[in-house]
Amino acid sequence: MPWSRRSERHARVIYGGEFGRTSDSQGSAGRDHNPNAFTTWFAAGGFKGGAQYGASDEFGYKSVENRVNAHDIHATVLHQMGIDHTKLTYRFNGRDFRLTDVEGEVLREILA
Repeated sequence: MPWSRRSERHARVIYGGEFGRTSDSQGSAGRDHNPNAFTTWFAAGGFKGGAQYGASDEFGYKSVENRVNAHDIHATVLHQMGIDHTKLTYRFNGRDFRLTDVEGEVLREILA
């Protein structure tokens, strides 16, 4: 089936990782992992096109504006799939667990 606007409503393209890269070089060893600032991008599936959310410091070392963690990204993706991440909670050994841990907020500012 060829790609269409109808397909776009159901497809989501997500790219990212749990680490960014530091802006400085470690000589011939390349750049180090950076857990304090990373990029994730989304396409189609009800996400705003061309939107930017959050910012890092001038060196790209740490996030300083609209900080987001992986739980927020997971909650947002589940929301776009029609799943309420808070309903996936289960209790084990007196603690609540879910895919987004007991955190995770839907990033409504990046949704179309």
